[in-house]
Amino acid sequence: MACGHVQHMQKALDQMNLQIHHVISDITGLTGMAIIDAVLEGERNPHVLAKLRDRRVRASEETIAKSLVGDYRREHLFTLRQSLKAYREYQQFIAECDREILGRLETLPSKTDAEPRVLQPAKPSDKRRKGNEPNFDLRGQHYRILGVDLTAVPGMSSLLIHTILAEVGPDLSKFRTASAFASWLGLCPDNDISGGKVLWAGTRKVNNRAAKAFRLAAHTLHHSDCALGQYYRRMRAKLGPPQAVTATAHKLARIVHHLLTTGQAYDESVFANDEVRHTKHVENRLKAQARALGFQLVLAQN
Repeated sequence: MACGHVQHMQKALDQMNLQIHHVISDITGLTGMAIIDAVLEGERNPHVLAKLRDRRVRASEETIAKSLVGDYRREHLFTLRQSLKAYREYQQFIAECDREILGRLETLPSKTDAEPRVLQPAKPSDKRRKGNEPNFDLRGQHYRILGVDLTAVPGMSSLLIHTILAEVGPDLSKFRTASAFASWLGLCPDNDISGGKVLWAGTRKVNNRAAKAFRLAAHTLHHSDCALGQYYRRMRAKLGPPQAVTATAHKLARIVHHLLTTGQAYDESVFANDEVRHTKHVENRLKAQARALGFQLVLAQN
């Protein structure tokens, strides 16, 4: 609903021929809010408004000033004021929700020591707060509750981990194995066999928010250089995009189950042997194809 009022503000700006929301990436940021507040207080000089630009904004003051030349009509200013007031009111509601979520998380038992280890620096993609991410240290709370830092797993963000935690809780011991966990998520094959013949092959259709979170995490690995990203691209070339997402989500679910049940930290080097084995397999296949065609592969010189 807050987003809807942002759209109302953008519409009011368009109707006044003010294009500031096309010049800066977010009008609800420091620069956008400062300029809108100044406009509603009566300032009309575009150069004075442009000086409210935050130094981190890429657009220059001259560009911002040109975008603020318009027709400040009274009825559109009224709409802008009402929409801004409603947006800020919903931001207060969101802040109350954040405090309630934090209070609920703090009631969950801690699995870390009295003096927990210092978390590794966040990934570059996690340093900037997302628009719908709680305004507190969600990653630190997850580490305290789960005992491991799941954001170290490629593709897993704090919001996705929060969804999984809300669905299954911090204790996965009720799933006897990682395979049982993947089966509950509907991420493993569920072939329909009759008389020794496979009548249908695929995964069960489940409506599970945790499974959707794992699938979303798998989809984000498309351009990743890590081992799981390479695995996703291999499965995509072999099976197609939908099946590759399912296969990678299945692997992520098994990794998360192992980390939460053993308390071990994620180690990327564990997958190094798999990559070496896969590279050797590709090399042997290419050599066999070359021999079949009467050629011989020669190692390229650097």
